[in-house]
Amino acid sequence: MKVFIATKNAHKLVEFERILKPFGFTVISEKDLKDGFPEVEETGTTFEENAVLKAKKGLEITNQISIADDSGLCVDYLDGAPGVYSARYADEHGNDDANNSKLLSELKGLPKEKRTARYVSVIACVFPDGKQFTVRGECEGYIDDKLNGNGGFGYDPLFISEIGCFGLVSPEQKDSVSHRGKALRLFKEEIKKYL
Repeated sequence: MKVFIATKNAHKLVEFERILKPFGFTVISEKDLKDGFPEVEETGTTFEENAVLKAKKGLEITNQISIADDSGLCVDYLDGAPGVYSARYADEHGNDDANNSKLLSELKGLPKEKRTARYVSVIACVFPDGKQFTVRGECEGYIDDKLNGNGGFGYDPLFISEIGCFGLVSPEQKDSVSHRGKALRLFKEEIKKYL
């Protein structure tokens, strides 16, 4: 089955393809479109709202089943920030170094027990007939006081999960516990109800 991944994030696309292909999905993306995929303004206040906005734009452009993810890091000490603003936390969209630096400075000097956080991924799926659904995956952990490794992307070099730092583990290890891995497994079960 063919699905369009409504993202401009190359890292997310690689994760989607890696996780969805074994389930029998043929993934199409921005690189398969003549005019590319536009930047979708994320005006929602929740991960769910933003994921649906992006998926609907994908459907509008391709008329294919379209899926989109909105995800981010929620730090308890910061009342859930950066949350939906994770990619632009330091005011420059997608600048991982700046975002990580800002997060480290916000948590400077805090003990481990006050650095609890979770990664959240919400995946929205919209269909040409108007049906839609969302699924949510979360991964609990904490924020380290220094960067570790260069694996993954985003806040991965700071995020310590049950299997260790996301910046140090293999992509397959990360998928087994990550927010997006969990959300995509829920997606696989949910989409069966619609097909």
